[in-house]
Amino acid sequence: MSNGINARDVAKLAGVSQSSVSRVFFGGASVSEKIRKKVLAAAEELGYVPNEFARSLITNKTRLIGLVMKGVHNPFYPQVLQEFTTHFNELGYTILFVHTNHDEIQKEDIEMLLHYHVAGVIITDATLSLKVIEEFKNNKIPVVLFNRKVEEPNFFSVGTNNLEASRQIAKFLIEKGCKDMAYISGARNTSTSIEREKGFSEMLAENKVPYKIYHSDYSYDGGFKTAKEIIQAGDIPSAFFVANDIMALGVLDALREQSIDVPAKTKVIGFDNIEMAAWPIYNLTTWEQPIAQMAKETVSYIISEIEEYTDRIGNIEINGELIERKTT
Repeated sequence: MSNGINARDVAKLAGVSQSSVSRVFFGGASVSEKIRKKVLAAAEELGYVPNEFARSLITNKTRLIGLVMKGVHNPFYPQVLQEFTTHFNELGYTILFVHTNHDEIQKEDIEMLLHYHVAGVIITDATLSLKVIEEFKNNKIPVVLFNRKVEEPNFFSVGTNNLEASRQIAKFLIEKGCKDMAYISGARNTSTSIEREKGFSEMLAENKVPYKIYHSDYSYDGGFKTAKEIIQAGDIPSAFFVANDIMALGVLDALREQSIDVPAKTKVIGFDNIEMAAWPIYNLTTWEQPIAQMAKETVSYIISEIEEYTDRIGNIEINGELIERKTT
């Protein structure tokens, strides 16, 4: 919190110009060692703490990292936020959190990020238009799409190897003796849903295992309602693969409400390995996303681009692992 002391007060006590104080703390033209010592001594005496926003106005740079997030109700993303906050704080950076209600990042979100002169941007569960991409590129601001990717790589993305993960899930259920299956997807226009569906359905088709696909919205209610519809239709499969854990918990509760035994009658697998998945009431089998490693790769890219902007594009996919619990 500010103590009300500003650069003008420091300059007055040190007997130097305000621009000299700015140069000492925020860079720019060099100052003599004598002036530097006077300014630092005055700042220490007054308890002056340089204002990061004031610094950005002078240098056009901050130690702020913009994190744009839509799915705050999905427990996976608060875990992601915590991971990034820890990593960047250790490096002397602060997270500027931007919550968006839209699938695509909006003009006002961009304006806020640019207004605060963020050093980098991470977008977790929203998409970018080409116009937005150019806006960041023109300002030499590195951007990472986290847990998402686009068909045409115009920037850097980091995520899980969803295709391989979903193939392994299908293989696991086949080996468990499941004869027919259901896949409940999240939002249909996301790369995560598309790839998880693709890998799962391909493996089942290769093994001639019948399956049905149901579309939902990555929410608990979405999983609960979709499962209830399947139950009411009397079309309960021998296994459910659900595109994320929070939906899978909804599926489990819908099955429990109808006294359908899991895993004897049907099996359920989620995706993410959120903390709630391990709760004794659920004990959900799931595919763990390697959040720590994904965050590490993201931070590494952002920092390297801050130090020397190259506009490097690419996609990193990291393998997760199956966590078997009591729903299979």
